[in-house]
Amino acid sequence: MKIYVLGSNSFVKEMVNTKNKLLALGLDAWIHQDYEDHVAGKKLAFIKEDKKPGESAAFKKAHDYINQHYKHILESDAIIIVNLEKKGVKNYIGGNCLMEIGMAYVNNKKVFLSNDLPTDCAYLDEIVAMDPICLHGDLSNIKKYVS
Repeated sequence: MKIYVLGSNSFVKEMVNTKNKLLALGLDAWIHQDYEDHVAGKKLAFIKEDKKPGESAAFKKAHDYINQHYKHILESDAIIIVNLEKKGVKNYIGGNCLMEIGMAYVNNKKVFLSNDLPTDCAYLDEIVAMDPICLHGDLSNIKKYVS
């Protein structure tokens, strides 16, 4: 099973670590190369041009990240969303991840969350409706769902 790793850019180091841990478990995990390069200090995978939280729309558009992630989701059997605490929200899932979960769901891909569901999220019902599998902070739990 090929698993594509996603998450908020605030968690980019943890996303790369998650990919490495999944590989160590013997799974075929991967992540966008820009994020690997960002963590290695070779390239900026995201920048902010203003003081607002999150990554700028212009940067996302310039690097075509939404379309690239969609293509990578289609090339995978499953996705895993790295969802840690952010902005005081436990198990945070942002707008981009909501879209990526939706892309995976409508294409019959398994959706894993590295932790539990968010504690405070305006679109929690939409996430729950897509039947994500919560790994409860233990990536080895994924072995129960993959062949």
